[in-house]
Amino acid sequence: MWKDFKAFLSQGNVLNLAVGIVIGTAFGQIVSTLVGDVIMPPIGLLLGHANFSNLYINLSSHHYASYALAQAAGAPVIAYGLFINTLIDFFIVALVIFLALRSIKRLQRPQAAAPATTQSCPFCISAIPIQATRCPFCTSELAKAE
Repeated sequence: MWKDFKAFLSQGNVLNLAVGIVIGTAFGQIVSTLVGDVIMPPIGLLLGHANFSNLYINLSSHHYASYALAQAAGAPVIAYGLFINTLIDFFIVALVIFLALRSIKRLQRPQAAAPATTQSCPFCISAIPIQATRCPFCTSELAKAE
């Protein structure tokens, strides 16, 4: 069992997956910082100095001035502002992945097919060179290709 497990881990797909997860995690942190520190402050300013991470619904009977104070007090809250930030994170990651895959797909456009070098004999269906005037397999005379 240990030998099979080591063989599984040494396969290229497992290593590629591990590298992808590490890079994806780092990329997620970069996007979260971009959204929280660069994108959301101007949006909050446009919406009347709203700080999305501070938007919450207090489910307790006490009033708290901020989400941080409610969280520190252990009050039950619905932090919908953090959810909005997470949604924006997701859409930015999805957009970047879409654009990356789209550009990769453009680079992988199919190449023009190479010109045919063989043809089928109409009598024995064997593959023969295009220049042939007689089939080497059934010796039938072939019409000239135009």
